[in-house]
Formats: sequence, C-alpha cells, structure tokens
Amino acid sequence: MNNIGQPLNNEELLNVLSFSEDATAIHISEDAVIQYANNAMLAFWGKGPGVIGKSLEEALPELKGQPFIDMFKKVWNEGITIKGTDTPAQLMVDNTLRTFYFDYEYRAVKNAEGQTFCILHMAKDVTERVLAKNREQDLTEELRAANEELQAANEEMNASNEELSESRQELLALYEDLKESDIRFRNMVRQAPVGICIIRAHDLYIQDVNDNYLELVGKKRNELENHTIWDAIPEAADTYAPIMNGVINTGVAFSAREHELILIRNGVPETVFVDFVYEPVKNDGEVTAIMVLAIDVSDKVIARRSIEDIEERIRLAVEAAEIGTFDLDIVNKVMLTSERFDTIFGFNSHASWKKYKDAIHSDDRQNRETAHKVALVNGKLFYEARIIHPDRSIHWIRVQGKVYYDKERTPLRILGTLLDITQVKRLEQQKDDFISIASHELKTPITSLKASLQLLEKIKGDRSSQLIPKLIDQSIKSVKKISTLVDDLLNVSRTREAQLKLNKSIFNVSELLEGCCNHVRVAGKYELVFQGDKKLTVFADEHAIDQVVVNFVNNAVKYAPDSPKIFLITEKVENMIRIAVKDNGPGISPDKIPYLFDRYYQAQPGGFNNSGLGLGLYICAEIIRKHGGEIGVDTELGKGSTFWFTLPTR
Repeated sequence: MNNIGQPLNNEELLNVLSFSEDATAIHISEDAVIQYANNAMLAFWGKGPGVIGKSLEEALPELKGQPFIDMFKKVWNEGITIKGTDTPAQLMVDNTLRTFYFDYEYRAVKNAEGQTFCILHMAKDVTERVLAKNREQDLTEELRAANEELQAANEEMNASNEELSESRQELLALYEDLKESDIRFRNMVRQAPVGICIIRAHDLYIQDVNDNYLELVGKKRNELENHTIWDAIPEAADTYAPIMNGVINTGVAFSAREHELILIRNGVPETVFVDFVYEPVKNDGEVTAIMVLAIDVSDKVIARRSIEDIEERIRLAVEAAEIGTFDLDIVNKVMLTSERFDTIFGFNSHASWKKYKDAIHSDDRQNRETAHKVALVNGKLFYEARIIHPDRSIHWIRVQGKVYYDKERTPLRILGTLLDITQVKRLEQQKDDFISIASHELKTPITSLKASLQLLEKIKGDRSSQLIPKLIDQSIKSVKKISTLVDDLLNVSRTREAQLKLNKSIFNVSELLEGCCNHVRVAGKYELVFQGDKKLTVFADEHAIDQVVVNFVNNAVKYAPDSPKIFLITEKVENMIRIAVKDNGPGISPDKIPYLFDRYYQAQPGGFNNSGLGLGLYICAEIIRKHGGEIGVDTELGKGSTFWFTLPTR
C-alpha cells in the first residue's frame, strides 16, 4: 500500500494557491462582496487591498453599466458557471478609464447541500492577444507602434513578476484570514482555469491534478492519478526531472516562459509552448510538495512570431531599398527616425524635429509647409525638396507619409518614408543638359547645310558660278559634322545597352600609332612623335583602340593649340601595355579631372562649343573598360597633359 501523506490543511492549500500567477478572486453574496483577491486580480482592477470586503460595484464603480455585476448575481442565484473569452472590460487604472480584454470564469462553488457559498472568479488578461490580431492587419503601417507596445508589454510583465515577488510576504498575512476547508480548497484547485498539478516531494507521487492540466498534457485522469509524474509523462522526464529535483533540493522555485516542448497528446507528438512554474511547498522549512502551474500559450507565441516575421521582412525590404522611415508625433512635435533617415540628412545621430526642418533648402521650405497642410486634410503626405548637409552639400529627398487621426478626425501622427533621389535628379539634369547640348550642336551644321542648299537652289541654273564648289564643300562638311554627332550618340547608346561589340585580334601597337591621325599629319601644323618599343603587340579591337587614340590626339590639338609636338608613347607595365598621348599645353584644372570621363561633360568653361556632345572621352572609357584595362589622365597646370590607357597583353 502506498504511503499517502497527510492532506494539506487550509493554510497550506491557500499558500499553494497564492503562487498562482493567474488572477483569482472569491466573492460572496448576491452583491459579489470581495472576500479575497490575489495580487494579480488587484493589478487587473488597478486597486489595492482596501477593496477586500466591498461589493464589486462599490470597489469598481466603473463596472456600472457593464454586464459583469449582473453576471455575478445570475451565478449566485442560479448556481451556474459563466465563462467568456476575448471579453472587453473598461477598468479605471491609474485614474484612466481603459479597455482590457479577458478570458474569465465566474463559477458558483456549492456545499454538500447544493447551495452556493462563494463564487470563484478567475481571469486571464488576453489584451495582448486580441490587440495582436488587430495589429496584424495594419502592421506595415504601425511597425514602430507595435515594437513600442511589445516592449511596454514585456516591461509590464517584468514589473508584475517583481511585484509578485515583493508581495509574497504580504499575501501570506492575508491568507491567514481565509479559513476555508481542505475539500473546498481542493474543489477550487480542480475548477481553476489554469493547469495545476501537486506532486509529493519525496517520491514524486501525484497528489492532485485538475482538468486543465490533464488537457494540457493530453492525458486522462486515470493515467495520472495513482502514478508518479514521470511514469505518467515519460516523454518529459529527460528534460524536466533534473529541474524538479533541483527545486526539491534547493527549495528555490523554477519558472519558464514560452517554453517549447513536445507532448504526446492522444498518442500523437505535438509541439506546444507553455508558461509554467515549479513552486516548492514547504512545511517547517522542508519541501514537502511541488506545485506545477502551467498555461498553454501556444496561440500567443505563434501570433507573436508571425508578427516578428512580418516585421523582419519589412525591415529587410526597407534596408534593401535604402529607405529611411519616420514617426512624427504631430501633437508633441517629436519625430522618431531610422538610422537610414539620419544618414540621408547627413547626420551621425538622431536630431530634433526642428533641426530636420532647418536642413530643408530655403527655396523649398514653402513647398514643404504646403505639403504638410494638404496632408492634414487628405491624409497623404508627398513632396520633394532639397536639403543641405552639415558639409553644405545639397541633396534631393522625396517624402511620403500617411496621417493618422483620432475619432474626432484630429491628426495625431504621420508615419512615412524618406528616399534620397539626388542621383535621380542628377540624371534628370543630365538628360536636360544633353537635350540642350544636342540641340545646340546639331543646330549649327543643319543651319549651315540648309543655307548652302538654299543658295544652290537659287544658282542651280548657272553651272559656271564659282559659288557652287564652295557651297558643295560647305554642305559636305556640315553633313560630316552631323554624321559625327550621330555616331557619338549611337556609340553612347550601345555602351549603355551593353551592345558595344569588340572584334579582337593581335596587332602591333607602334604600327597603329604611326598610321593613325592622318588628318593631323597632313595639316602639317602638328608633329606626332612616337616614343617606345616598336615591337609591342596586344590582343584587342584595333579599330576601337584607333578611335581612342584619335580622340586623345584631337583633344590635344583642340585644348593645346600652342603645343606643336604631340607625343605618342608606349611601354609595357607588368602584364599590361600602356599607351599615352602627351601634349605641352596649359594642363587641366584639378577640379575638372574627376568629371573628364563622364557622359556629356565638356572641360572648357563658358558654356557650349563646337567640339561635340561631350561624349568622346566617355566612349573611350567604355571601350577600355570593355577590354579590361584602365584609363586616366596625368596633368599639371602649365605643364601639359598626358591621357593614357592600359590593355592586357593577351
């Protein structure tokens, strides 16, 4: 025969119940007089121990007009149980009427004659779960608010744990006033809406277990009663037996939150998440029993992880797009910003809202103010503006946002994004510049060609006129000029579309240099001087490399007209062939060097000229890049310039 210990007395049983983290209260009479309320229930109500002995309506006057007081009367008079899930209740906490959501149970506890002698009131705050369901629908727009609420919830949970620990001694004194019988207490334990299992310490024999615990572990009552805990739940023994033994040996409680474990429910392994406590029950300082309190929080964990997964995907998408985000509190004039937002403004850390506003270019501030006024009306914020970085550089930004209102349509906050569109604006400017340059460059030869053709039309009958050859020559020059401009446009188009094809072959570099630029040699004004090894060969597109050299020489003639000698230099540098065109002209200003190989850039100041579209060096750079080489310039004011490029030998 098993050695059954002495039943727990009232004080011991109440002491066991005191460790429950679930909100519990006991009421008597039709008016629901509060006979007992644990600290968790008092926290839900936002009240202190002074409510003990008061009716529920007297203790919580804000419940008037809500259905709960009538429910208590119905439970008392009819001896029934009323349960609810996700039920809203308005409670006055910290002098503020707030709405909370609860899973609750009002259970009539009866004596042997079937008469109700008290109402067991159990409640579980599921506000977070209800709000989480609602937040998921609009999470992308309320990401920051969700993070703050989650953090606040964690802080509240931690604060509740600290309060629970600090109030244990105070609760022990309160429990002494409760003189309930052992049977009544056991009935309340069995009817509790949280899983409770009481295990004898010296042999781990299960003394009592309620239905909620049986449901949690997926067992029938006869599978746990009259068994030791690890005989009844062997799948948990390897992990939890050492923990329980530690609690028995040390007398120190063990708690776990959202602990993942696998339970065999109805013969099927199932993963669940549980908040549980192993609480030692002591008698004269010796641990005599372990009370296990457990709550299945799988739904809460899955919901939170779903939120976290969505948050992470949103965060990755925002980071990948290099978008800054902000949360503007319109009422308090405070703005929270992301790290990318600060970076776009050129700040190393978060700044005040005023500082962000002051960074807007003075010419665009009115545009910004107008956009904000419109947004407060239609709920959508959008504008583009220039900002000035601390280093005085100017950048373009695009701001988009959504305004959130209260029930009276008063704007409260703006959630939005910030994008750096400086490069887009530069490209737009380049496009405008290109159209202007192309229009200017094409207009001159077309005008000249038109004039020549008009004159030819007038004198076409007089074939002996001396103007005809001149007009024909002028027309041919204009057509060549137009053809050159069109070729430049086609070349730059091919480089942009990755259609620049290379026809590579092995050729002698010196032969290419000595045979190119005949138009310069024939003119006789400039001398092209070759320097270097005449035996060097490369594997490249000979026609494309000739085009690069001709461009370099033409630029030397154009920008160094007083340099009669132009040097064509070759040398081998490791496994590369370096080809350079050197002049003794005025050199190039250092501030222009970084832009020489950019599209549409023209080095000389003073606007447009007749030299072309500013595409020559850009096309040269693309040709060399296609060959796997490098291109550059060495220059010094007053000492000439050397444009060079390198090509792999093979």
